[in-house]
Amino acid sequence: MNPKYHINQNPHKGNKGFTRAWHAAKNSWCGLEYAFMEESAFRQELTLLTLFTPIALFLPIGYLEKALLISSLVMVLVVELLNSSVEAAIDRISFEHHDLSKRAKDFGSAAVMLTLMIAIFIWLAICIPLVLSM
Repeated sequence: MNPKYHINQNPHKGNKGFTRAWHAAKNSWCGLEYAFMEESAFRQELTLLTLFTPIALFLPIGYLEKALLISSLVMVLVVELLNSSVEAAIDRISFEHHDLSKRAKDFGSAAVMLTLMIAIFIWLAICIPLVLSM
């Protein structure tokens, strides 16, 4: 730990309690708005969540399976937001092509792809037995 740094030096760490929670909620909402306005992948994945959530809710399965189906889609959005934050940070540094910048963006993209694969696997694992039992 760097002994020269103290938390009081950080102007962003002054809020506590309800004030901190309120500002965090406003910042989170702004992040969702930016993602919706600027990221087509986020809008596409949000569309998937919007379309598949009612399906999950009406499937003849338990609450845990419903939660798993919906959570897998929400997790895709979470990873997409993290990927978008990496891309924004890289772009803030420079729009110039650099191998490390490409690598960081590719890692984020790969994380989104793996999360989509997990969501697909979960949906198939829960839905295939339903179809086969009909």
